[in-house]
Amino acid sequence: MAPRFMKDDVKMTRTTDESQALNIPIEGEQQQSTTRWRKSAFLLGTLLTLFQLYTAFFGSYVSIVQGAVHLGLACALIFLVYPASARAVDSRPRRIIDLLLASLAAASCLYILFNYERLVDDAILFGYSGLDIAAATVGIALVLEATRRSVGLPIVLIALGALAYSLFGNHSPVFTHPGLSWNRLATEAFFTTSSVFGTPIQVSATFIYLFLFFGVVLIHTNVGKFFTDIAFLAVGRLTGGPAKAAVIASGLQGMVSGSSVSNTVASGSFTIPMMKQAGFRPEFAGATEAAASTGGQLAPPVMGAAAFIMAAMTGVPYNEIIVLAAGPAILYFLGIFLSVHFEAKRMGITGLRRDQLPPRSLILRKGYLFAPLLTIVVALLIGRTPTFAALLAIGVTLIVSGFSAEDRMGLARLAGLLAAGARAALPVIAACATAGIIAGTVTITGLGGKLAAGVIEIASGYFSLTLIMTMLACLVLGMGLPTTANYVVTATVAAPILAAHFSVPVIAAHMFVFYFGILADITPPVCLAAYAGAGIAGANPMRTGVIAFKLAVGAVIVPYAFMLNPILLLEDASLGHYLFSITMTLLAITCVSAAMSGYLLNHARPFERLGLFVAGILLISPAPMLLGAGLLLLSTIAVSQLVCGRRQSRGSTQ
Repeated sequence: MAPRFMKDDVKMTRTTDESQALNIPIEGEQQQSTTRWRKSAFLLGTLLTLFQLYTAFFGSYVSIVQGAVHLGLACALIFLVYPASARAVDSRPRRIIDLLLASLAAASCLYILFNYERLVDDAILFGYSGLDIAAATVGIALVLEATRRSVGLPIVLIALGALAYSLFGNHSPVFTHPGLSWNRLATEAFFTTSSVFGTPIQVSATFIYLFLFFGVVLIHTNVGKFFTDIAFLAVGRLTGGPAKAAVIASGLQGMVSGSSVSNTVASGSFTIPMMKQAGFRPEFAGATEAAASTGGQLAPPVMGAAAFIMAAMTGVPYNEIIVLAAGPAILYFLGIFLSVHFEAKRMGITGLRRDQLPPRSLILRKGYLFAPLLTIVVALLIGRTPTFAALLAIGVTLIVSGFSAEDRMGLARLAGLLAAGARAALPVIAACATAGIIAGTVTITGLGGKLAAGVIEIASGYFSLTLIMTMLACLVLGMGLPTTANYVVTATVAAPILAAHFSVPVIAAHMFVFYFGILADITPPVCLAAYAGAGIAGANPMRTGVIAFKLAVGAVIVPYAFMLNPILLLEDASLGHYLFSITMTLLAITCVSAAMSGYLLNHARPFERLGLFVAGILLISPAPMLLGAGLLLLSTIAVSQLVCGRRQSRGSTQ
C-alpha cells in the first residue's frame, strides 16, 4: 500500500508495481510524479540493491568507499521518494528541487569515491581545500534532511544539538570543552570513519542491508502470513488465544524486521481486529501487538539490525551474540504471554472455535516455508559469516517460493522485490548516518567520559542506583528513534558508564542499554509502536502505551537480572546454573506480571499484588537468602489464592 496525500487528509491506494515497491506518494487525483520520475526512482532502488548484492558476493570495498556509495544512492532515493512534508503540493518546481537535492546528495558522497586517495593521504597532511569543505558541508546538511524526511525530526534535533555542542562547547555551562571550528568538524565528520561513515553506516553497508532485504523477501513470498497462521493454529484455542497468537506471530515477524513500528502496523492490521472480536479491550489489543512487535527487535538473529553494530562495538562475535541473546528474548516473550494469559483469565476470555482456525494440513503443505529461517540460524551457528548466511537465506527463500503457485515470483515481481528492498532500508540507512554524527560527537569532544563521571558522582557509586539512572537515560535517549540509531546512541552515551566503572561484562552493559532503548518504543509519552497499535485498534494512544509498558515487564526485569547475574548471558555458566537462573527469572517475571494484571490463580487482592511484586524483585537477585524469601512469598500467595478459590467454588455450588 502506498500513501496518497490529499489536501486535508491522507488516504491509501494502490499504484503501479514500481511505485508500490518504493511507496511513492501521490497527490490528489494525480500521481506525484510522471512515469519517467517513478521509473527513475525504481531503477535507482534496484541499483542500490544490486550494488549491495554484488559487494556481498564478490567482497566489499574499503569501508569509507563502500559507505559512500551506499549512503549516496540511499540519500538520492530518499529525495525522490519522500516528499518534504505530508502536505507538500506536487508541482514541477518541487520535482526540480527534489531532483537537485538528490543529485547533490549523491554527488557529495561520491566525491569521496573520486577523491579517495587524496582525502586519506594528502588532505590529512596538507589540509583540506575549500571544495572539500563545501562538499562535506553539503553532505552533512543533506544527510540530516534525508533523515528528517524518512525517519522524523527527533533524531535530527539530537544530531543538531550534538553539532552545536561540538562547535560551541566552550560556552556550555556543563561538560565544557574547547570547541571545534566548522572546517575541522565538517571534514572530520564527513571524510573520516569517526562520524557519518562510522561504525553504524559501515555495518549498514555490509550486513544490515542484506538482512533487511531478507525480511522483504520473506514478506513478499508470504512467509509472514505463514507465521501468523501457524501461531493461530498453535495457541488460538487456548484462553485468550487470539492475543497469544498475536504475540507469537509478531515475535516471529519481528525477528527479521528492522522496525517496531512497521512490524506493529504490518501484523497488527490482522491480529488487533481478531483480539477485539475475542473480547479484549481496544487499548489492550493495540498494546499487546505493540509490545510483541517491539520484542521482535530483541530477538535473534537480526535484533532490529542492531546485533551487527553490537558485534562491532563490543568485539563479541556476531555468532556469539545471537546465542547469548536467545535466552533473554525468550523470557521477554514469555512475560508478554503470561500477562496476556492473566488478563484473559481475569476477563473470562476464551479461545477461538475450531472453524475459525487455519487448517491443520497447513503445516504439511507449507512447512517448507520454515526453511529460510532455519537456514540463516544454522549458517550462523556453524560459524559462517552473516553476509554468507543472509545471501544463502535469500536464495533459499526464492527457491521455496517457487513450490507454490500463489507464492511463486515472476520476473516483474522479482524486479519489484529489488526496489522494495531499497525502500525498506532507506530509513535505517539515514538513521545510521545521523546516529554516526551523534556518536562521533560524543567521541570527538570527550562527552562520553564526562557523562559517565557525572552519573557515577550523582549515584555515589552505588551499582543499583547507577542502573536505574542509566535505564532512565536510555528511555529518554531512545524516544522517537528507530532501532539501529537507538542502540548506537545509547551504546555510545550510556553503556560506557556501566562497563568502565563496574566489573560487569561489556556485552552485558550493551545489552542493558539496548533493552531499555528499545523499550522506549512503548514507554509514554513518546511510544511510537503503541501509537501505531492504538491507531489500528481505535484506542486512546496514551492508555495503550501504559498497558504496553505493563505487558512488557519482561523487558524491565530481564536486563536487571542479567546485570545482577551475568550467567543469563552465558558468562562462566554451567548448564545447571544457567537453567536455574532462567527459571528464577521466569518466576520473577510471572510474579510481576501477575501483580500488574491483578490475577495469578485467582483475582488478586491489593496486598497480594504488592506481595507478588516484592517477590518478583527478590527473585532476580543471585543472593540465596533473597531468592529463598522470594520463593516463600510467592508460595504463600499461591496457596492463599488456592484456598480462597476453593472456598468461592464451594460457595457458588451451594
